[in-house]
Amino acid sequence: MLVVRASGYLFDHQIQYPDWETSTAKLINWVQNLGIGGIIFVGASAGEIAIRTSQLQSRAKIPLLMAADIEEGVGQRFSGATWFPPPMALSAIFRQNSKLGVYYAEQMGIFTAQEALGIGINWVLAPVVDVNNNPNNPVINVRAFGETTDEVKELACAFIRGVNKYPILTTAKHFPGHGDTEVDSHLELPKISHSESHLAEVELPPFLAAIDSGADMVMAAHLLIPSWDDRFPATLSHKILTGKLRQELGFSGLITTDALVMGAITNYYEPNEAPVMAVEAGADILLMTVDPEGAINAICKAVENGRITPLQIRESVERIWRAKEKTAQNRMDVISSTQLVGTPEARMTVKEIVQHSLITNISLNLSPTKFINSTPANNFPSNKTFTELRNLIVVDNPLKCPHINHMAPAVDLPEKMGYHTQICDHEYFQTINLQGDFPTLLQLFIRGNPFNGSASFNETAIDFLKGVLTNKGLQAFVVYGSPYVWRQFIPLMNVNTPGVFSYGQMPIAQEVALLYLFGS
Repeated sequence: MLVVRASGYLFDHQIQYPDWETSTAKLINWVQNLGIGGIIFVGASAGEIAIRTSQLQSRAKIPLLMAADIEEGVGQRFSGATWFPPPMALSAIFRQNSKLGVYYAEQMGIFTAQEALGIGINWVLAPVVDVNNNPNNPVINVRAFGETTDEVKELACAFIRGVNKYPILTTAKHFPGHGDTEVDSHLELPKISHSESHLAEVELPPFLAAIDSGADMVMAAHLLIPSWDDRFPATLSHKILTGKLRQELGFSGLITTDALVMGAITNYYEPNEAPVMAVEAGADILLMTVDPEGAINAICKAVENGRITPLQIRESVERIWRAKEKTAQNRMDVISSTQLVGTPEARMTVKEIVQHSLITNISLNLSPTKFINSTPANNFPSNKTFTELRNLIVVDNPLKCPHINHMAPAVDLPEKMGYHTQICDHEYFQTINLQGDFPTLLQLFIRGNPFNGSASFNETAIDFLKGVLTNKGLQAFVVYGSPYVWRQFIPLMNVNTPGVFSYGQMPIAQEVALLYLFGS
């Protein structure tokens, strides 16, 4: 019933999060002697994960669940694999052409499952079925499939159908809906004050649809929902997990907690009390407990003293075994191989999604041919006659930018045209000289992410960016990530200054956006 987190890297000295990722020796001990049920991986390349999963499966007496938080494809977490735009990009397509949006959501599910299988991952911690109906949501944001119930239902279910073509487990999250919060549950416990009728009308339908579409698991959210339970967060609430999800909604699959190391739980509950409470509430899988050995001992004691019945443990384990049987079905028909990873077909699908979801103030009706036949914007230089061309890249955290390096199109393409790159975050804005009319390409990378606490820039950064946007030297403006930041800044721009928005931040998204601007 316990799933622990581990580094995807092969060697202990490469561990990047020592508070959460244990040594290989201890991990093997947990697998062989404690009988943990699974592992969630973060970091490394797809090739390394393929080796890592194979090694650990060979040590297990009972096959392990091998999980990854790959809401944007396997490449989101493991380099070399295919990295899709965030799910909200599909809603932009869906609104223009619902059939095309659904088609791409299913293709995203197919390629995600195919690549996961190729590296030994059998449990996908996706899709997010929260309705992001709060623009200030710092943690769900573009991870959601949309801002309305209907688009989330249609797209999330299409993703599940795609994944279900392979023996891979899916997870509808974060029950009963994390979309209307302004607090990141990784840091603190959010409160949802909606009525039961609102929950039934807006938040629950995507979960019901996902269950009907064959979602194997539902992940409980760390949310306090007084209309359902004014005492315990959903993860630890018997009223919610058993009363609502199991009994009222009739869900018979697996219930997993969100990570129990998150601040919404650890700020209020003892490390080995929270796992017991989660099992009491009805959870089958405990994800990332603070102390796996302590959690196991605490649950065993709770059974011994009658707090938890042996029958409940047995029922959870039986559900886990049925899920593991699914991951073993038809495995001989699908060869586990890294040859399934990063295929030209998958990468082309990503490019098409990026193209179809691109937003620009030049034309709102783009087609793929636009990127081939367009001409450079009038205020872009066709040669290097300017003494200084500035490529100003602004990020929310320079230490967490896997999409920015010297080969990234956001850097490489402008530099080939004579631009000099400057990269900064809000703490270093004051070092940027706005005096003079230097021809400037401004590129912003900003979106909601776990642990950020915000999906936008702070007030100082916003004031700085307003200065750049109104500077006479601004040639073009690109936003990668949050459509809410795009909507916030685009009214400030000169109507003749070209601007482009892309939901994706990965290299393919950068390339598509910049080739559009440069007319290549």
